[in-house]
Amino acid sequence: MTRMMSNREQRWSLKGMTALVTGGTRGIGYAIVEELAGFGASIHTCSRNEKEINERLEEWKGKGYNVTASVCDLSSKEQRKELIDTVSSVFDGKLNILVSQPTTSAPFRRCTKAITLRSSTKKATPSRSGRIILPPKINNAGTTLLKDATEHTAEDYAYIMGTNFESPYHLTQLTHPLLKSSGNASIVFISSVAGVMALPSISVYAASKGAINQLTKNLACEWAKDNIRTNTVAPWAQGYINPKTVEAYGALMARTPLRPIAEADEISPLVAFLCLPAASYITGQIIVVDAGYTAGGFKS
Repeated sequence: MTRMMSNREQRWSLKGMTALVTGGTRGIGYAIVEELAGFGASIHTCSRNEKEINERLEEWKGKGYNVTASVCDLSSKEQRKELIDTVSSVFDGKLNILVSQPTTSAPFRRCTKAITLRSSTKKATPSRSGRIILPPKINNAGTTLLKDATEHTAEDYAYIMGTNFESPYHLTQLTHPLLKSSGNASIVFISSVAGVMALPSISVYAASKGAINQLTKNLACEWAKDNIRTNTVAPWAQGYINPKTVEAYGALMARTPLRPIAEADEISPLVAFLCLPAASYITGQIIVVDAGYTAGGFKS
């Protein structure tokens, strides 16, 4: 019995493991850092905001978590290289976990105004915290890119693909030697429901997330020989939402069977599970976290 319990504890623990979580000072990234640290992992994270980093490090120190951090703009190729040099130094050339979630990881963000979404007969359900949900804005800096496909510019395309695909792809290339050296590694990308089904006015964003989903499958096959598993978590709605997008997405969001938005800590447990030894046979999967939205499209 003791041996069985010991084995079970090992399967559900990240003690002794190292992790890089990008964008870990807020939102989903912050929740993921908390989740992995709670399972015992040593973590390095990054953000463009040094003030946020310092505040979070103080907070995590008070909780007894082993977290380090550095300033990094992931849109910069050189800064990505510097980040991985730092990670390699902090973790002695070995990395067990890479969680890559770009600044535009989810198209849907929560609004501070309480506005009700309506379908033909139903009100939208609030989030767990009681806030009402509105449809999407595309990035954390506040740029709304709801456009028809014919209206997207080359600059739109370069920015969205660079942030959502080029940056995570490059990070996997840079971290591969560290992941391989650990002997047992896991990559988790944060994608979006937009990468698995068509949604209005975000064709480039959707393409960037579809690319991440396909990369997940390719790396799962290509790097299996190196004992590196690769999976993706694809959320529906989380965070702040721009009221201007209500007309485009209100009816769609209102059809979500449970409620139309997740809290960050309802997404992070799945990420943590995929990194655990208990998930050792899971690779190449895109797992949607959507309160049932993609299951069928109606709400009773």
